Amino acid sequence: MVPIVREGYPFIGTCFLLAVLFGFGLHPYAAAVPAVLMLYFLYFFRNPSRQILRDETAILSPADGTVQEVAELAHDPDEFVAGPCRKVVIFMSVFNVHVNRSPIDGEIKLQKYFCGRFRPAYKDEVGFENEHHLIGIESSRLRITVKQIAGILARRIVSWVTLDDALRQGELYGMIRFGSCLEVVMPAEDVDVLVKPGQKVTGGKTILGRIRRK
Repeated sequence: MVPIVREGYPFIGTCFLLAVLFGFGLHPYAAAVPAVLMLYFLYFFRNPSRQILRDETAILSPADGTVQEVAELAHDPDEFVAGPCRKVVIFMSVFNVHVNRSPIDGEIKLQKYFCGRFRPAYKDEVGFENEHHLIGIESSRLRITVKQIAGILARRIVSWVTLDDALRQGELYGMIRFGSCLEVVMPAEDVDVLVKPGQKVTGGKTILGRIRRK
């Protein structure tokens, strides 16, 4: 059985109780809607076991989804990554696994939470306007940022980490509920981006970029 993250238990339990109450108190057919919702929540909050092949030269995808954009930036808007940067935006549909993983080994040296709007996650401006949670991870080789961005359905960003926590590559650190996107910002001079817009990626598996050897 695929593990379920604890944030899903209230949704699954509520739907189960409603299905029982409606089924016995009203009519068996009345239990159909909460039963279907319960099955969806079991699916949405899944946390499939993954063997992470740790690689100190790789920057792994923090999420399952589709690469929406690969952009060149003159500088990091959050002023954590020095110099010119490359940004990879990953869109997660409501059918993707929504737990998020650390792309590299390192310590969290920056953490920000911005209470903003809930625009559709595919809009270009959502990284600035929408509610989001950002962590800056520093390793012995480089700094990167990972930003969880809420969408029109994603009304809750969950974080299981805090400032100065050490993360291992591929380790779970949070999730976003019900459709959203993530942005990964990497130093352009140190990393070669290996993914393209439209490409499907898997959290903890797909290599977004390769750190250049010095």
